[in-house]
Amino acid sequence: MAEVLKDWDAFVTPREGGVLHMDLAVDGVHCAACMAKIERGLAKVPGITHARLNLTTKRLAVDWSPMEADPGTILSAVEALGYTAYPFDPARHEAADAAESAQILRCLAVAGFAAMNIMLLSVSIWSGNVTDITPETRRFFHWISALIALPTAVYAGRPFYLSAWRALRVRSLNMDVPITIGVFLALALSVVQTVTHAPEAYYDSAVMLLFFLLVGRFLDRNMRRRTRSFAENIATLRSETAAKVLPDGSVREVPVSRIDPGDRVLAHPGERIAVDGIIEDGAADIDQSLVTGETRVERAGIGARVYAGTMNLDGMLSIRVTAAGRGTMLDEVNRLLETAAQDRSRYVQLADRAARLYAPLVHGAAAATFLFWLLWGAGWQPSLVIAISVLIITCPCALGLAIPAVQVVASGLLFRNGVLLNGGDVIERLAGVDTVVFDKTGTLTMPAPELVDSGRMTKQAMGLAGRLALTSTHPLASAVASASGQVAPLPRAREEAGRGVTANMSGRTLKLGSPEFCGVEKRRLDAFLHTRPGVSVIAFRDGDDPAVLFALTQVLRPDAVEAVNRLKRAGLAIEILSGDRPQAVGPVAETLGLEDWRAGLKPADKIARIRELQAEGRKVLMVGDGLNDAPALAAAHVSMSPVSAAHLSQAAADAVFLGDALMPIVRARAVSVAARRVMKENLALAALYNLFAVPFAVAGFVTPLIAAIAMSGSSLTVTGNALRLRWLGRGKG
Repeated sequence: MAEVLKDWDAFVTPREGGVLHMDLAVDGVHCAACMAKIERGLAKVPGITHARLNLTTKRLAVDWSPMEADPGTILSAVEALGYTAYPFDPARHEAADAAESAQILRCLAVAGFAAMNIMLLSVSIWSGNVTDITPETRRFFHWISALIALPTAVYAGRPFYLSAWRALRVRSLNMDVPITIGVFLALALSVVQTVTHAPEAYYDSAVMLLFFLLVGRFLDRNMRRRTRSFAENIATLRSETAAKVLPDGSVREVPVSRIDPGDRVLAHPGERIAVDGIIEDGAADIDQSLVTGETRVERAGIGARVYAGTMNLDGMLSIRVTAAGRGTMLDEVNRLLETAAQDRSRYVQLADRAARLYAPLVHGAAAATFLFWLLWGAGWQPSLVIAISVLIITCPCALGLAIPAVQVVASGLLFRNGVLLNGGDVIERLAGVDTVVFDKTGTLTMPAPELVDSGRMTKQAMGLAGRLALTSTHPLASAVASASGQVAPLPRAREEAGRGVTANMSGRTLKLGSPEFCGVEKRRLDAFLHTRPGVSVIAFRDGDDPAVLFALTQVLRPDAVEAVNRLKRAGLAIEILSGDRPQAVGPVAETLGLEDWRAGLKPADKIARIRELQAEGRKVLMVGDGLNDAPALAAAHVSMSPVSAAHLSQAAADAVFLGDALMPIVRARAVSVAARRVMKENLALAALYNLFAVPFAVAGFVTPLIAAIAMSGSSLTVTGNALRLRWLGRGKG
């Protein structure tokens, strides 16, 4: 059969300098040691210029020279390191993640059920109230325990066995190797003890070991809920098709991938623009706040440049394409976002840092114990029992539960405070921040404009203006409608694109729209704006009466001043980085008492400022909501977005906070500081447990059963300490 050639072109993208790039999903990655091994291993492959693994999403980004390497070589190199990799496919990635989580949950259920039954048998054998257990009955109970424990261990221990095998196959160690050895030795020795009619067997130790480790693994996976792929999230802002004008003048809806620079497309009112380009015909109000951070709705006419992802509010546009798909501003934001996320993924959690030297120490202690007692003349079987006790008592259950248990409690506290986390390590990173960087538009301010001055209108006139505003989809009209409290639009109202809404009522003409549309003189408009700098203006006119001017602006969130002051008192430095105009950013900074602020920034400018702060040793919390904030959110040490943010920003952020208030940010940091303290306490408790327990095990005073009970006790201790966070977190912030 002829060899099937694989076409990698759909997954490979060119980068600057003539190198090629591909994203890979990697199976079998569990800890920072896996990340380091893959990155170091690929660095040795000729032609690979860059390899970076994101531990949270398990995505590997690789750049290589096409003259020296190819995708097949890269995949083979990853496989040689003991892992399976495949070109990133979002649907397959989600399915594989869901299947792995379900498998761990099933293993946990099986191990828990088996552990309860075996412990009941063990209690029956060793209980002081049962003095008439005969040797035959004891052997019978041992065989029943074996029938329960052996298939349970085979099924429930698979996540650890497979991980250990991948590590051993490439001659390395990880945390699952001592677990696997301990379980196998305990079961093997128990079978030997049962066959030789010995009074003791250790089935309960092995199954209990698996149960507690699976609890830790499940909690860890629960807190490592991976964010959706960037490609999936960006689809919510990017149109997948566009109305292309063909050479014969006809219009056809085609995929964006089939549109080239120089083509002409149409953008209908109420749709997101699918391409970057220049308007050749038509005019419309363009809402580009999510892309640039600019709060004002811009009127765009012939010759104006528009960008993919912006919203065409009210006019039909004919656009000459300058970029579609790749090369658009939206695509550039996505590229910056991926690069920043890969850099941040190098953060290593407390548990991973503590565990780096753990596996070699456990193996060394157990091997040394076995050799010592064997040379001392105790015989191979007693020596092996003592060595197994050392492996079990030093099992990383407490270490494995120390961090996830705190994460679960802390995430519950944060949820009650309106904060949703995208990963477990967010808590650790949030606790370490010393600088907070805010976007302005939609973050410090409310996401939608609000009416701040309605002139001296009567209640009846305001009601008419509100009913007229309900006919329009324009953001400023929506603000008037919201302020009026009206719910029924005026009948037979009509909208004139780019100007406003008009309706006839009782022989009078009602108008709501631009000041020019409502007949406002320029001198009057200039005088109005002079006393209200930075506002947007909409006018209402009832018949021949003079028009009333409305001032609208994005107002600060209700507790913005209090939240900023609380963060200042906590010792944090605060800055504003905004894409909006200086005239809009300055007053907000003054109201909040902030001296450090910058306006008119592009996405790359925000990242550059965050890099400057990081170069000074700062740990930055970025808070933003727009598409232009997404790369900065990914580049920061930790990041948060309001629930009103663009989907891409929510995906790039580490946490999302609910409601209109900013106090969830303050409470989130306070809870995180308390959680990090409890995490360190748990790691110290786990270390103290080993410090006291290991000498007893090495001295032969501990059987595998007692070791399993001690191991369980240490796990319960760190879990109980984690629950203290519920009280420590009350009233914080």
